[in-house]
Amino acid sequence: MNNESEYIPHNHYREYTPDEMQQRAKDFYQDVRRRRTVREFSEKPIPEDVIAWCLKAAGTAPSGANQQPWHFVAVGDPVVKHQIREAAEKEERAFYDHRAPEAWLDALSDLETHAQKPFLDHAPCLIAIFAQKYGIDTHGNKIKHYYVKESVGIATGILINALHHVGLVSLTYTPSPMDFLNKILRRPSNEKAFMILVAGYPKKDVTVPNISKKALEEIATFI
Repeated sequence: MNNESEYIPHNHYREYTPDEMQQRAKDFYQDVRRRRTVREFSEKPIPEDVIAWCLKAAGTAPSGANQQPWHFVAVGDPVVKHQIREAAEKEERAFYDHRAPEAWLDALSDLETHAQKPFLDHAPCLIAIFAQKYGIDTHGNKIKHYYVKESVGIATGILINALHHVGLVSLTYTPSPMDFLNKILRRPSNEKAFMILVAGYPKKDVTVPNISKKALEEIATFI
């Protein structure tokens, strides 16, 4: 981590004309609006360095006190992926059978989700995202982390868009609870599983729900 008491010139800033800004904003919107969550993946492998660069992009996210309280585990090993699937489906069966309130199940009904999660086997890469509740210094002392969920959420958003940018698709998957990930992936107790980001290529002829996003006036106010 960089020493925050040292300052260097911000030489990487680029300013654009108003016309360029409008075009870049529109181009980004037109590209990112193509992104869709999918649940059926091809088993086509992803070059490891592609995932590495996407994770580096996620690591540029701002964070509370620049503590960068995240850790990403990219899982491509079929045996480990299957272990994750078995553990996740155990929790999912409990969720659908008796944990989930009826209103929640009604909200999910249009998406046709269920306890079986074959994408955990089929997708070439599962990225387990962990939030570090606190840090540990070289002497084994705890270091308080600030705005952990917010920081990890921002990094995850950047990662989702990085994957889209390179031509991959993803699925945000959050079985509850996710404690099994610490055990399977041998992560320390100061880390809490935040999400499994399933990444890969879409299965041929995959379909997605016919949903829409809210209009600008529904999500934003200009004062």
